[in-house]
Order: sequence, then structure tokens, then C-alpha cells
Amino acid sequence: MSTRLLIALVLPVSALAATDPGAGLEEVQVTGRHINLVGDAVSASQGVVSQQEIALRPLLRTGDVLELVPGMVVTQHSGTGKANQYFLRGFNLDHGTDFATYVDGMPVNMRTHAHGQGYTDLNFVIPETIATLAYKKGPYYADVNDFSSAGSAEMATADRFEDGLLELGAGENAFYRMLLLDSSPLLAGTASYALELNGYDGPWSDIKEDVKKGNALLKYVQALGDGEASVSLMAYDNKWNSPDQIPLRAVEDGTIDKLGSIDETLGGKSRRYSVSTQWQNPDWDVSAYAIRYTLNLWSNFTYFLDDEVDGDQFEQRDNRWIYGGKTVYKQALSVAGLPLVNRYGAEFRYDDIDEVGLYKTQGQRRLGPVRSDRVDEWSTGVFAESQLTWNDSIRTVLGARYDYFNFDVHSRVDDNIYGVDLGSNSGQEHDGKLALKGSAIYTFNDEWETYVSIGQGLHSNDARGTAATVDPIDGGSILPVDPLVDSLGYEWGVRGFWSERLNTSIALWNLEIDSELLFVGDAGNTEASRGSRRKGVEVASYYRLADEWTLDLEYAYTDSKFTDYAPEGDAIPGSIDKVLQAGISAELDSGWFGSLRLRYFGERPLVEDGSVKSDDSTVLNLRAGYSARAWSVKVDVLNVLNSHDHDIDYFYASRLPGEPAAGIEDIHYHVLEPRTVRFYASYRF
Repeated sequence: MSTRLLIALVLPVSALAATDPGAGLEEVQVTGRHINLVGDAVSASQGVVSQQEIALRPLLRTGDVLELVPGMVVTQHSGTGKANQYFLRGFNLDHGTDFATYVDGMPVNMRTHAHGQGYTDLNFVIPETIATLAYKKGPYYADVNDFSSAGSAEMATADRFEDGLLELGAGENAFYRMLLLDSSPLLAGTASYALELNGYDGPWSDIKEDVKKGNALLKYVQALGDGEASVSLMAYDNKWNSPDQIPLRAVEDGTIDKLGSIDETLGGKSRRYSVSTQWQNPDWDVSAYAIRYTLNLWSNFTYFLDDEVDGDQFEQRDNRWIYGGKTVYKQALSVAGLPLVNRYGAEFRYDDIDEVGLYKTQGQRRLGPVRSDRVDEWSTGVFAESQLTWNDSIRTVLGARYDYFNFDVHSRVDDNIYGVDLGSNSGQEHDGKLALKGSAIYTFNDEWETYVSIGQGLHSNDARGTAATVDPIDGGSILPVDPLVDSLGYEWGVRGFWSERLNTSIALWNLEIDSELLFVGDAGNTEASRGSRRKGVEVASYYRLADEWTLDLEYAYTDSKFTDYAPEGDAIPGSIDKVLQAGISAELDSGWFGSLRLRYFGERPLVEDGSVKSDDSTVLNLRAGYSARAWSVKVDVLNVLNSHDHDIDYFYASRLPGEPAAGIEDIHYHVLEPRTVRFYASYRF
């Protein structure tokens, strides 16, 4: 069994290029879906994706890279600069809750975020710099914790680029993109850099998105002792205008068209700067990071429901530092002649939030605070995991993890815009959770094995909710929420890697969570709700038709219900029941390459009794190109069939001018962007 590949499944996969004390640097070719994980994986719901596969995927937005996780749907209900909307295993994950995402060991999910708990904004990532994306679905893995009940993904940037690359892109709606990256020897190691500039106006009839995004990556890697050390600097700056979701009735009565907006003064700006470092050898993986992050986001989901004069626009403000690190030690032993591999780990994270605020605004001008808080939130976790190989056919993996969280909230305002005294919403809280996890694996032969997995997980709630006793809108009494929410998942699965051609997996799974998070339209946020249960089946198959052609098919079916009785019903709003993704890709010896991809997701209930549902949605994307020596050209055709289906649907009350004071309950949606064509030319040096 390859212990190096096992490490790759739980650590950044770039660690596959670790050092061998007796041989110097060892280079390993990672080919993603073509890796045979039989004998190494601990569940049927994990896998590895390589840069080669990412490069063939046509992407409308950076966050779409997560659709390489089987069963994941990535959409958007706002402007290009905002975090995407994610769906997986029957969860409307909002902007990231219950799916943990990491880049070079740094957590992307934001705790106690101004817009939503677990907010996952991937706009700071340059897709071409991702060496590997390793995903793990379900809460069965001891090395991940917060937000990982549905799953997790770890992106590892490349330690070095094989060639320098200059790429220029242009397309409809004032789209442009410039990318420059390269590596070169420096001192005893390798220095790499990547620069990205991106602009886009979008297809909207009355809003020009005016995206102005810049990204930079600087990474240095060198051998150190019997391992390899790296230091990475990342910088991201973005500003945009937002075409948010719109009410169906306004389109049907001709007030706006399907690409129009009600409030044309929405938008955002965000910055992220980070430094991270990592040292790895065959036994140790030590990492640390510091992140500086800011966001100002202006939204308006209900228009004039709460204020018929100034409107309901609001600003969400987030300003923080994040510090943290992780240490993992691997120990190989023999117990009664049986191979045993133990892993021990500890991690720490501290969110130093100078301000997480909500302001009432008009035309992006502040009218007054609804609430503004300073938050100190920190957590520490320790875990241990043992993998015992009983014989050539049977392995077991048992793990335990304990996490402790501390929350400290201080209100930055006394009386808010509504005259509510917020002083009593300050306070401290703490909580801890023990989670047990395990898998049993039976290997039939070198090509097939089966798994039974079970595990407990958690997600943390917004620190403000753990201390709040006063509603900032009306001053009424409210109850604090639980700091941590438990989950329990289990699954049976099978994996096959047949004749170096077919890579397939099937999983039957179940997940129970103690408290659901639901979207609240009039606040543009989420709130804790009832417990829930989801169960489903997932099938993923990748077939190499020939050395140059690959066919893939991914299907997921989920049944989702609230478990606590309530008269309004037990359907979970936003829960997708069916997801289908299929594609064919080619890299021909003649220089031609391309990918054609279909994504379908089914209808979903928008209210608890299931009386209002969304339609299903289908989109087809194409990438085609030609490479000749150092030069290449390619074209992306996004939404090839010009589908008018929706990216996202919600059902809630809003009010347009002249409508009743109570507003009108209606579907609010964001349409798929119309067909758009983008051209790229690149030069490798």
C-alpha cells in the first residue's frame, strides 16, 4: 500500500513531491481521476483532481472549480465579486456552511462573517496555479472539523511551474483577462509567481458590473533538513456592481426584463492578503498562516418592504485578521506483526474581527447602524487516527477529534438606527465537542474495494448569535443559539479502477444534523432552524475511451427532510434532489484539445410544505483549442444553448413601489447568464 498517496488524501496533494532522505527530490506525476485509489482511500467519497483536468474545464467564474467535486453545484445570485452559492448532498450550503474549503492549508470559510456563516469566497484563487484539488465528502475524516459535515476540499498551489505562461483573453460584455506566471531558481530553491488581472461588465440590461479584479501569488520552495519548506504570499483586490436576484412578478408585468434590476446601486469591494508557510517530510507536516481580509457589500432583497421612503438597502462590513496553524505527525508501527499507521494532529485558529457590521444604507450611503460588533473567536483542535491493516483484504481506520471554541463579542454601538440599546448583546461563550470517526475497508483485488464509514461532525454558529439577547430591529427578547451544532453521517460505498480505463465509485449515504441554516430573504442572511436528515446515492464514473479521450458521468440523488415536526411542513427549502454532470474531453496528439460539459440540477422546494418549487436548470459549456509548440489558442462558449433557466430561486415577501405595505410573497431568482464567447491566446516560455 502506498503510504505516500494516503498522506496525499489528507494533506495538500502537492506533498507528493516530498523528499526522500536517501535520494533527494522525488518527482511524482499526479493525474487526478486516473489515480487508482484502491488500497489507499478510506471512503468511496473522496478523490483527487489535477491541474490537467482543471485546465480543460470551461469556467464562468473562479468558484466553478468546485464543480470538479462530484455532485457539487456552484451558482451565483449576485455580482461576480461575491462568494458563490454552493449545493451538495441536499444542502443549500449558502456561501459555504457545511463544506470546508482550504487553500495551501489556509481555511477559506469565514466564521462570524458579515454576510453569512462559513462564507467561502474563492475569487482570490488563480485556477492555473492549482496543482491539485483533493475532496472528501462526509464527516468521516479526523483531520477536518468545522463546516465539514457535507464535505471538504483542499486546494494546493503548484510548488513550481513547468513553463512560464502569458495568456490574454477577451470576450463579450467587456470581458478581459491577463495571466502571467513563471518559476525560476533562486538561492537553494525555486521562486514562482503568478499575476492575474480581470474585468467584466456582464450581460445585464441596466447594471454594468464593472468588475476590477487583481490577484497575485509569490511562492518560494526549497529543501530544508530532510523535508521541503515553502513560503507563499497572496494578494487579492476586487470591486464590482451587483445584479442581485429579482422578483418574478416584476419581469412578468414588464417593470424590468429578465436581465434587469430593482435597485441599481448595489455592489461590493473586497481585499485579501495572506502569508503562509509549510514544512513537510515523510513524518511531519507543519504549517502556519496569517490572513488580512476586508469586505463591504451592499444588498437589497426586499426593496421597500421595511422602509417605503429610503428603501431596504443595507451594507455588510467585515474587517479582520485570521491567524492559525496545524501540525500533523505520522508514525508507522507494527503491532503483532500487523502494519499500523498512526497520525496525530493539532491545529489553532484565531479570528481577530475588528468589525462585523450591518448598516442601513441608500445608494451605498450609510443612514445608520443596525448593529456593529467586535469579535474575538478562537478554536483549537486535536485529533488522532489509526489505520490497521489486518491482512491483504481488510483495513480499519479509527479516529477521534476534540475541538474547543471560545467566543467574545463586544457591541461597537449603543443605540442603533432603530433606537434599540445593543449593549446586552455583548458577552462571552465557549463550547467543545468530541467526535468519533471510523471506516472499515475490504479489498477484493487490485481493482475493487468496498467501504463502510461513520463519523460525527460539527459546524460553529455565528458568535454574535451565541451572545445575542435583544433583536436589533424591534428590541424584543431573543434566545442565544447553541455555539456548536452536531452532525452524524454514515455511508456504504464501492470503488473500482478497471483495466486502467474505468475509475468509478458508488456511495449510499445518510447525514443527520441538529440544526439547519435557512436563507431569510428580508434580512439577506441565514438563521438556525430545525434538525434535518438527508440520505442519497452518488455515482461517479470516468472512462478513458482512448489515450486521448475521456468520458465522465456524475449523478447524485438526495432525499431531504426536517426531522422535527412543524405545521408548515418538513421540506427543506433549496434542497436539490437530483444533480447530473456529464462531459467528454480530449487532448489530441495533433495539438487539438477541448471539453464539452453538461450540468443539470433538478427542481427543489422553496417553502417547507413543498407548495412552491423552482424549475430544474440545465447548462452546456464548451472549451476548444489548439496548441502548436509554444503557442496556443482556445475559445470558451458558455451556456452554448443560451438557456434561460435559473441559477438560483428563493420564495419570500418583498415590496415594489405602489404595492401593499405587507408586500407580496413571490419567487425571486437570478437567471443563467446568456450565451457568451471568450477567446484566449497564450505563449509558453
